[in-house]
Order: sequence, then C-alpha cells, then structure tokens
Amino acid sequence: MFWFINSRRISVYDTYYMQYLIVGLGNPGEEYASTRHNAGRMVVEAFRKKNDFPEWTTDKSLKARVSKGAWGKDKVILVEPDNFMNVSGKSVAPLVKNAKDAERTIVVYDDLDLPLGGMKISFNRSSGGHKGVESIIKALKTREFARLRVGICPTTPTGKLKKPKGEDALLDFIVGPFKKTELDDLKKTVKKGAEAIALILEEGREIATGKVN
Repeated sequence: MFWFINSRRISVYDTYYMQYLIVGLGNPGEEYASTRHNAGRMVVEAFRKKNDFPEWTTDKSLKARVSKGAWGKDKVILVEPDNFMNVSGKSVAPLVKNAKDAERTIVVYDDLDLPLGGMKISFNRSSGGHKGVESIIKALKTREFARLRVGICPTTPTGKLKKPKGEDALLDFIVGPFKKTELDDLKKTVKKGAEAIALILEEGREIATGKVN
C-alpha cells in the first residue's frame, strides 16, 4: 500500500510522527451533495483538492469514501461517511483505536447556531444537538475530538440569526440547497474551512482555536 506527499508516492512503511483523521459529515447521494447539511463534506473536499490528496476511494468495510495522504511526516486520512448523518459514528469508530487517536480526529460539520460565513473550532464539548456529532461521541465513547463548526444560518440585516421555526421547517432547511444569493458566502466559507483544517494540522487545535475563533 502507498500514500502520497504532494503527489509523490511513498511506502506506508516510511516513518510518520502521527496520524490524523479528518471527517467531513453529510448525507450520501447526489440529491444531498449541495445541501446545507453537507457543508462539512464540502470543506473536506476543498481541503483534499487544495492539498493534492488522491481521489476518493470507497471503503466498503467502513461504508465511507476515503482519501489517504500526508502532511509533512504526519499521515492524514480523510473520511466522508456514506452512512446517513445520524449513524456517522459507524464509519469513524474503526479508525479510532485509543484516546490519542480521538485527540487527533477533526470532525467538520454544519452548524445552525453560527451564521453563514462563521466558523469555530471546539473540542471536548457536547454534540450541541447535531445528530452526526452525537453519533460519533457515542461510537468513540469520548468528546475529546476536535470539531470545525461551519455556519449555515441566514441572518437579518443587523446580524441576528434567522433560524427556521418548527421541527419540519428545520429539517427542510438543513437538507435544502443553498440559495443563489448565499453561494458567494459559501465559497468563502469553504475556502476558510480548508485553511482552518491546515492550521490545526500545522499548529495544533489549541492555537488554531484561538486564531479561528
């Protein structure tokens, strides 16, 4: 088996310092590809392309799409679960063997408590009601993994969040596509998200949290 550093093939037996796992949450299928609930997958895809990671391959045992590469001498695995959001943990748990693995895991996902264009890094927190994060916490039996929260909520002209009211309206909103008027902000957000992942890998989650938040 081989990995890639800047498109250069190397053996898995080369020396690595650490392994990082970066998970982009969303729902599988083309009908969900451009929806708000897939913002996490969009960011991880942007990171993959910007840093010349290999094309996705399907890992049937994980039920996920995977791209394996490196950051310096650190091994990096990108994962997009092909389970639905509320069972995302099933695709993540086999790759996280211990507490150190969990601390080097970054989960990227949409957050309705942040405005579109907003972004925050956190770790050792609750799920905040996000079903995908909740599933991962239950599967890993820890909250210690890092989260990159990607804002998807529209705002009023004064900057107040405009959350949908009612459970049905909320569901329709998060699995709905971004509006044309939101696409410019979305592009900037996805780019910022890819840069935030790189910052965590370069400087660690504590320093990255201070800079991004």
